[in-house]
Amino acid sequence: MRQDADGGLFGPGSVTWQVHSDPVMWIAGVRALWLQALHPVAVRGVMINSGFREDPWGRLMRTAGFVGTLSYGTVEDAERAGARVRRIHRLLGVDDPELLRWVHCAETDSYLSVARRSGLPLTDAQADRYVDEHRTSARMVGLDPEGVPASAAELAAYFASVRPGLAAGPDARTVEDFLRRPPVKPVLVPAREVIWRRVAALAYDTLPPYAHALYGRPAPPEETVTHRLVATANLLRCVPARVRWRLPPRHVLRAVERLGPRTRPDPYVYLGPDTYPTPYPLSEPASILEEPRAANGSDGGGGTRWGTPD
Repeated sequence: MRQDADGGLFGPGSVTWQVHSDPVMWIAGVRALWLQALHPVAVRGVMINSGFREDPWGRLMRTAGFVGTLSYGTVEDAERAGARVRRIHRLLGVDDPELLRWVHCAETDSYLSVARRSGLPLTDAQADRYVDEHRTSARMVGLDPEGVPASAAELAAYFASVRPGLAAGPDARTVEDFLRRPPVKPVLVPAREVIWRRVAALAYDTLPPYAHALYGRPAPPEETVTHRLVATANLLRCVPARVRWRLPPRHVLRAVERLGPRTRPDPYVYLGPDTYPTPYPLSEPASILEEPRAANGSDGGGGTRWGTPD
């Protein structure tokens, strides 16, 4: 890492830095929406205050931009984004810690669950580390970090405690209608039918059994869902990182430009052992858009050498 460079809230040595660079996070983000909608009070606040009905795509992209800024932006950028979100929460009266905690935990659980099931080689220790890292994200939205789960076990205990209050009410059905058939321009209808509906359905299928029960549908076989998720993730990972990272808002690309090519995320390599290895040798002048190959043949997330979970 370049001397005196701003590594952001998490930095290249974090689990977050590696996991959030993977394209399967888009599926995880949609899963989070399915899950978040099951909290009647939280989803009511979204419907009333966020403009979700009028501009659902805009809200999705703003959320993705916020997560990207926290993951890969400078500390100043992240703090500024967090302050803006907290201010909006206060103005709209949706800063209840219980509701914010639900949204935070649903996101964290979705990112972690989908990442592991899709083939990212996260150990239990790294999973705990990921949950703990996101107590920093909790602070950004106005939560006390000490009041949110710090491990995968604590996250599971949290969901067990809130399950009696969850339901698929009218607002959840509105979110469901959007996720299954979002409004798009006529020219994009074929893409919605071929791509989006499959992504949304897969994200839904990765929900825990109790969520399927609340939505009123039987849970599909877990092994079948995992197989489909791994296959889809492998397909997404066939798109080279140098292409994926050029797409707006370019958070990963900007972070590596700022910090140097040795900080380039490569979750398949860096999440394998319990401790992170020294990044693969890459001279500072090299372009961050090149696809260097590590000793095991991985190309930094742009290839297809991704194993299935045990």
